[in-house]
Amino acid sequence: MLTHTDLKPGVQFIYEGQPWEVLDANSMKMAQRRPVIRTKIRNLVDGRVQEQSFQQGDVFNEADLEKKDIKFLYQTKGQYFFCEINDPSKRFSFTEDQIGAQAKYLKPNEAVLGILFEGKIITFKLPIKVQLKVKESAPGVKGDRAQGGTKEAILESGAVIQVPLFIEEGEIIEVNTETGTYVKRA
Repeated sequence: MLTHTDLKPGVQFIYEGQPWEVLDANSMKMAQRRPVIRTKIRNLVDGRVQEQSFQQGDVFNEADLEKKDIKFLYQTKGQYFFCEINDPSKRFSFTEDQIGAQAKYLKPNEAVLGILFEGKIITFKLPIKVQLKVKESAPGVKGDRAQGGTKEAILESGAVIQVPLFIEEGEIIEVNTETGTYVKRA
């Protein structure tokens, strides 16, 4: 059992019969009132995010989630199709709303970690760092600067990120999927 004080970023719990993940949590104590935890939580089934306050005495069950390797196949008309790694005939899909910001770092035939709740795959988790090819990038012209500059680059998955000036088209770079930032050349 989890209490309201156990709700910290990354904790997964059952709320209103569905699994939720805590994105942000702040403790608030007002004069002569009970402490309140203000949280931002994300539903792991449908992807919606909401703010919720929990008070002293609220208890929750931990979400019993299993993990399984799955493979991303392709995307069409807002649907993202996946299959089990060992059995490509077992296919399933997620909508763009369910996936959220992770969608821009997916490339075909990439293995990701599927999350199961009550025997059904409800979402997936990308690796923290992925390698993607730079599809489009303006030439880096270094001017009179004290620090190194950055420029926009479009990656093979369609994501647009800021990269250092020395990165050119066709290079493979490593991107942090949690922050959406350039890490290094691959």
